[in-house]
Amino acid sequence: MMYEYWLAALSGVPAKKKKLLREKSGSAKEVYNIEEKQLYMMGILMEKEVQAVVKAKKKDMKGEYIRMGEQGISFVPYFSEKFPERLKVIPNPPYALYVKGKLPEEGKISAAIVGARRCTHYGEAMALKYGEWLAKAGVQVISGMARGIDGSGQRGALNGNGRTYGVLGCGVDICYPKENFGLYMDLQKEGGLISEQIPGTKPLPGYFPARNRIISALSDLVLVMEAKEKSGSLITADIALEQGKDVYALPGPVTSPLSLGCHRLIQQGAGILVSPKDLLDEMDIRCPKDLRIKNKNEKKLETTENLVYSCLGFIPKGLDCLSKEAGLSVREVLEQLITLELQGKAKEISKNYYVRI
Repeated sequence: MMYEYWLAALSGVPAKKKKLLREKSGSAKEVYNIEEKQLYMMGILMEKEVQAVVKAKKKDMKGEYIRMGEQGISFVPYFSEKFPERLKVIPNPPYALYVKGKLPEEGKISAAIVGARRCTHYGEAMALKYGEWLAKAGVQVISGMARGIDGSGQRGALNGNGRTYGVLGCGVDICYPKENFGLYMDLQKEGGLISEQIPGTKPLPGYFPARNRIISALSDLVLVMEAKEKSGSLITADIALEQGKDVYALPGPVTSPLSLGCHRLIQQGAGILVSPKDLLDEMDIRCPKDLRIKNKNEKKLETTENLVYSCLGFIPKGLDCLSKEAGLSVREVLEQLITLELQGKAKEISKNYYVRI
């Protein structure tokens, strides 16, 4: 497999041409042993691509391959039995995958949860909730481990004791973003990290649109939780539609720029995310029993607590606003908010602005 890794890691030659070279030669080892003159005569590569092959032969292939194994990274080329069937049928499949942990299970329903990096508390809460419900229902959650919606959806899946997989725009040996290091470590245990970039590849902007096609390809449906009118999440949605996948979008406030992209998707015919239960019903999956019990047995709040709690939402509200809506003094509202915070039912997002948990 060392020669197969060499061909997969070869930069400057498109995946389609690598496949053609391998198929015409019989193996990556044969490609490695082809002389420069013969490479020209094959009529597959341009001059600069031939030179890229010649230059690659001077690299420490063996050392790189050994280090990859020592880091616990699996190498899965396109012809391997382990290579996902879902990826084989897209127009431009990766030549190989590099994996830390596991690949998604074949034949098991997968859903992508994607959205804005700089999301609102509303988007974050919904991503967590959908991730948890889907995971508890046995649905695999796919995303990009990015800050914001991606990470929240995957954290929700972990909260639901499910399997979740992060498709990275860098090498799987690199944690990006750094603040998601805990999630990065958890994914290796409860799912996997996947990339078509060789280990050591830094997270460059050009790699992220390409990784989006893998996210959608590994998923049966794509959920867009929050997105601006122009965003990477909409690129993922467009690719998903081209791949024949179902796309759903979460509605939000019409005044929020982070919901505008979702509203555009809904205008164009995307499914509307009303609740996790409705989504599971539409997918013909029974609502997880423990979630039904959890909702049924939720602790009843005292009258004044309930009044303040009912005024809270996923959009932050100030103390004055809550005081008017509840018909209570600011002091009374603040007392109930402190109680709700201690119960884990409310959170202060910024000075005197609160949201429901």
